[in-house]
Parts: sequence; C-alpha cells; structure tokens
Amino acid sequence: MSFVVANRVFVKLQYSEEFEQRFQNRVGQIDKQPGFELMEILKPHSDDSPYVVMTHWESEEAFQNWIGSEDFKLAHQNPMPKDAFLEGGGIEQYEVIISSSTNEGI
Repeated sequence: MSFVVANRVFVKLQYSEEFEQRFQNRVGQIDKQPGFELMEILKPHSDDSPYVVMTHWESEEAFQNWIGSEDFKLAHQNPMPKDAFLEGGGIEQYEVIISSSTNEGI
C-alpha cells in the first residue's frame, strides 16, 4: 500500500498567511514527482495546534527519491524565518495498512 508523511508545523499566527501562500504558490509542482499520490495541507482550528502537511506516496522509495530531487531543493531553498515557528511538531512517517474512501471531496 502507500506511504504517508505528516509534517506537523507550529506556525505563529502572524505568519500563517505567508505559510499558506507559499504552498499556494507551488500548487501542482509536487504532482509531477514519480510515485506521488496526494498532498493535503490541514489548517488548525485552534491557535495552539499545528498545521499538518500530509503527502501520500506509492512507496517509501518514491518519497525518498523526492527528498533527493531538484524539486525538493527548489521548494525548500528560501525558508521562512525561524521566528515564524513555535517549538514542537516534526515529521512522522507511516505505512498505510487500511484505507477506505468514497473519493468524494478529495
């Protein structure tokens, strides 16, 4: 089955618009990567929760190949200032063992 990466990012409120805009500016870029399946940017409903950037890949190898790609380097070449973020969060990796969907809203 597929491989999922969740990046939990605690963004200070005054930087949330810029954080979201950076993803909007790159919409469609990751879609071109071999093995890419889906990306979701989840916006928190409370100020003390992180954004969650979820990417779905056909395999861990596909994800690792993207990490080593020029597209990944381009996407991360101009990071936001460190003071835009709060402590905590991080990257989590999962293997999907069960999946169910109606494909509506995705």
